[in-house]
This record gives sequence, structure tokens and C-alpha cells, in this order.
Amino acid sequence: MSVRKIVVIDEEKCNGCGVCVPGCHEGAIQIFEGKARLVADNLCDGLGDCLKECPLDAIRIIEREAEEFDEEAVEARLISLGRKSPVQTAPAPTGCPGSRAISFSRLQDSDESQGKVASQLTQWPVQLHLVSPQASYFQDAHLLIAADCVPFAFPEFHRELLKGKALAIACPKLDDTTNYVAKLTQILTNNIQSVTVAHMEVPCCTGLAYMVKEALQKSGSTADFREVTITIQGDIR
Repeated sequence: MSVRKIVVIDEEKCNGCGVCVPGCHEGAIQIFEGKARLVADNLCDGLGDCLKECPLDAIRIIEREAEEFDEEAVEARLISLGRKSPVQTAPAPTGCPGSRAISFSRLQDSDESQGKVASQLTQWPVQLHLVSPQASYFQDAHLLIAADCVPFAFPEFHRELLKGKALAIACPKLDDTTNYVAKLTQILTNNIQSVTVAHMEVPCCTGLAYMVKEALQKSGSTADFREVTITIQGDIR
């Protein structure tokens, strides 16, 4: 036993999505009773590759007394999980696919003659609870923070608001917004070029703009800020 770096998981923040499981190359994390847990101290190398995978920032590195990292134990663990063998060394896909960060390009434009509007979404996931602040699609991005109802109310959402932007959606009334300012602050440290907040005209929805403004102040970001209000009839006000 010695004092060394090791990961710790905040069970209050963890929602059991499982994205961190494949992110841990040593197989040291598993989902148990709906929460991510460290299987054994000797399986964790303390490097923290899993940190960037967690969409809720529930994992951090601390220094405490722990068993020494054991490569042989890791080897045995990976084999037991089917993630390592003489013919297969790639980690088996596990965790929640809906939370895994994906970027993709959009080459198709809207075909107005056919009445078709092309999607302008270039990433997944989009829900603020699920996005990782370290996701590559946030780096040097133009950012759109949209209230959940906006895409339903505003028919030109993809063409006028989303095109060319990274997206995060949230509902300031129904979501647990406890960590939203902190997460937005982290996202804004990615050299964000501009921030557009689109919310509905109803009073409870304006809270989204307040959270983004607070995050801008805390992050020290100099990104251009724009606030767009959508009426319940689907117009920009």
C-alpha cells in the first residue's frame, strides 16, 4: 500500500450511463446497482483516461493510500471481460451508445424545390446532461444552446439557428440544472467563438440565458453572445 493517484466516482452525480466503462482501458470500472464503481484499486493506473468520457463530470483523480497498480491483474481482468485475447485486443463496446460522443459532417443542403430541409446536426449527443465538455466538436466552435421546445416551435431551426454550430439542448424548468453552469463554464473554455442562446418566450425558459451568461462570466470567455427568443407561434421575437 502507498499513497498514489487513483480515480474516485461521485455517486451523487453518476447516473449509471456506462460511458466510462469502455473508457477505462484497464477494465477497472463497472456498473453496479445503477452506479459506476471502481472494481479494485490495483486495476486503476490513476491516469484518468475515463475522466473525459464522463458526461456528468462525476469522476476525478485524488491521492490516497491504495494498492499498487498491477498489470497482471489488469491482464486477467480484461481477459475475463472478453476485452483481451491472443486474437482480439480491442475493447468490447459497452456502456450507453446514446451518450457516446460522435462527430459527423453534413454535405447535403436543403432542396427547397422538393420541399426538403436537410438536417444540420453534426454531433451526438446533444442533451446538456450527456455532452462531454471535452468533446472535440466543442473545440473552436460556434455554440448553440437551445431550449428543448425551440426546434418544435421554430420551423427554420436547422437552417437559421443550427447550421454551422455545435449544439446543446436543455430545459431550465424540467431538468436538474444543478451542474449546468459548471458544465457550460467548462465547455466555454474550448475557445468557443460565439454563443447563441435560443429559448421560448415563456418566463421559465429565460433561465437558460441567465445560466449561459453566468458561465460566460466565470469562464472568462470573450465569445460573441446572441440571445434569440422564439414565440409559441413559432416566430423570432
